[in-house]
Amino acid sequence: MSTTTTPSARVDAALTPSSAASGSDAAVVPGRFSGTPGLSATQAAAVDDRREQSAFTQWIDDGQGHELGQSRLLIGGMYCAACAGQIEEALLKVDGVSRADVSGAAQRAVVVWDPRRTRVSALIEAVRAIGYGAFPDTGAQAVALATKQTRQSIWRLFVAAFCMMQVMMYATPSYVAAPGDITPDMVQLLRWASWVLSIPVMVFAAGPFFRGAWAGLRERRVSMDLPIALGIGVTFVASSAATFEPGGAFGAEVYFDSLTMFVSFLFAARVLESRARQRAAQSLDAVMRRLPDAVERLDASGRGELVAASALAVGDRIRVHAGQAFAADGRLLEGRTQVDEAMLTGESRPVDRAVGDEVSAGCLNVGAPVVMEVLQLGAQTRYQRIVALVERALTERPAFMLATDRLAAPFLIAVLVLSVLAWGAWMFIDPSRALWVAVSVLVVTCPCALSLGAPVALLATAGELARRGVVVQRLDALEVLTRVGDVVFDKTGTVTEDRLALAQTVETGQLAGLPAGLLRDVACQLAAHSSHPLSRALVQSLPQPDWSAGLDELVEQPGQGLQARVRAASRDFEARLGSGAWCAAAEAAAGIARPQVWLAVREGAGAWCPVLRFEFDEVLRGDAASGTARLAAAGLRLRLLSGDQPASVAATAARLGIEAARAQCSPQDKLAEVEALQRQGRVVAMVGDGINDAPVLARADVSIALGTAAALAQARADVIVLSDRIEDLPALFDTARRTLRIVRQNLRWALVYNMASVPLALAGWLPPWLAGIGMAASSLLVVVNALRLTRWRGRRVGG
Repeated sequence: MSTTTTPSARVDAALTPSSAASGSDAAVVPGRFSGTPGLSATQAAAVDDRREQSAFTQWIDDGQGHELGQSRLLIGGMYCAACAGQIEEALLKVDGVSRADVSGAAQRAVVVWDPRRTRVSALIEAVRAIGYGAFPDTGAQAVALATKQTRQSIWRLFVAAFCMMQVMMYATPSYVAAPGDITPDMVQLLRWASWVLSIPVMVFAAGPFFRGAWAGLRERRVSMDLPIALGIGVTFVASSAATFEPGGAFGAEVYFDSLTMFVSFLFAARVLESRARQRAAQSLDAVMRRLPDAVERLDASGRGELVAASALAVGDRIRVHAGQAFAADGRLLEGRTQVDEAMLTGESRPVDRAVGDEVSAGCLNVGAPVVMEVLQLGAQTRYQRIVALVERALTERPAFMLATDRLAAPFLIAVLVLSVLAWGAWMFIDPSRALWVAVSVLVVTCPCALSLGAPVALLATAGELARRGVVVQRLDALEVLTRVGDVVFDKTGTVTEDRLALAQTVETGQLAGLPAGLLRDVACQLAAHSSHPLSRALVQSLPQPDWSAGLDELVEQPGQGLQARVRAASRDFEARLGSGAWCAAAEAAAGIARPQVWLAVREGAGAWCPVLRFEFDEVLRGDAASGTARLAAAGLRLRLLSGDQPASVAATAARLGIEAARAQCSPQDKLAEVEALQRQGRVVAMVGDGINDAPVLARADVSIALGTAAALAQARADVIVLSDRIEDLPALFDTARRTLRIVRQNLRWALVYNMASVPLALAGWLPPWLAGIGMAASSLLVVVNALRLTRWRGRRVGG
């Protein structure tokens, strides 16, 4: 079997963090990326090659006939909302960039750019120029970057912790010894030893904070690293001065133990926090990493060749091995297997697939090797449409999060001003403590917890919902769902399936001497020759005919039905299957509300005699009644709006237990109904699936579309239920309420922490080392609290 290097592999080889850390290329470090910002010629060529960009870029139309690139970038070194804002602004300054969405919680960026005016390498250089890392977001890159950052952080944590233990050992005698127990020379020796051990902490362990602070100052920004770097730097300088010139301007006390302890605790919290955020995003990552980089394509002789997934064409035959994902939408040609379609439908149990069955890209082959024919590729596949929705969820920042983001920079400036004021005040109160109070204020007042509390919780929820078959396109919708009071349903295709079922068969009492069973067989055979929906429903509902004689002189009258000559039971007669008017039953048919098909017969030149009437009814989705019942039990008002006839709408509403129902609604009528509810102060959620539902979906406070909905309806929807199950809606509302509860807990904790810690630091009751622990612990606490959303064992959405 021959092999071919895939685009993803080539990009990864050129830009993997491990390779970028060597030579003159930018090195990956936790927190910041050092080295020269620019890419090497090899790296730039790799990311700017159009074929290689298929691994992380989609091409979209700008509406004016021009092609735009939409690239996914993996960002390193983000720890807060302020970081995301800085990166967005840096990207938007690049000529040709029309949109940049950055998520600090997911550490991802989606950038829309014009290939006529810029290149991907320019985007990466713009991010690296402000001190962050940027790589094409391919599967291997994500894993490599996470591994590299974790390894570097652990090494820095090890150095800081090891030095901290040694420094604490040297500092302990001065805390426990009585005056005169230690000679001045020994005290000085212990201080020198502590100073030496603090140098690796300053240079290696705390290096990312200084680089981040300097990068922000170069961009004339106050970054989150600036207060931390100032606190560490001032502590080290003052302690060093006290070591070499006791009794000078900085006094005689040293705080090397507080310095090393603070750096150790901060890195320990960041390692745990980073892993927690990766866990929060892993469900969304899993959705986007389902396609294989390479596939085995078969030639005409059946010989396999390993090629890049991007090299496939419609009509290719590929072999998909057990445990591998399907790289495209296709049809099975050989073999029988089981397929895990949870990503598309939310169904947790694998489904059987055999020759002739269709399979979707991104689904996993969990049974046996099969051969499939490629039918759809790239953006045409259902998988890529889902990926586009997930990308939006990954990088979107809701309105209330943007408000928090805008407070980050002013908050940091206020911290610096407050620290200077604290130093000035304590110079009058107790000059020996002024510096340490200022350092404590710098360290303890960090907005990390405030800016991380909401996005990590929302990302965790979006990931869990996506893994279970519900894609949230607009994260704001999770907050609005908690305020919804009315849920409006479309009928056809939403609470009912897009097919009809036989409700009853009525004998007219004029069977013309023919057995009813024979006449049903005749109707079934006639219906089998028609593609009309009612004919198909009749064939699916009736048993296979026992009588199998041929039909002669078969003709179909458009809009009327089918007619044929039948020879059976020693009799020769004609039969018609179609509308009541065509089958001589116009008056009887007019009084029946349900859809119907008539069978009429005649012998010789006699009159047509209607003998059977087949009445049909809409098929409710299997879980529609239970799903609407649970929504009603939760206190939501349910309404049914449909363009169908009043009798059909009333019957469906009665079966669902919905009291408020309106029939014969045009799209404008549905829109007016929702607007009327909103004028009453009601918050409305709309559930629909058709193109005609697009206006009302756009107008509703929250719009929900099913997985089988029209593309326009899905585009206007805030939430897409891929599983098509109405029972997933109560779980969606419950999950939204629980998410908002945790977001409020996180924001409340962050505010309480800052309101309590700042006065303590200003009063001099919070030493620098304890301030460091508090700052690190507050960020870690909100992230761990948000992770409770991924461990919820309540009703499984889609399960």
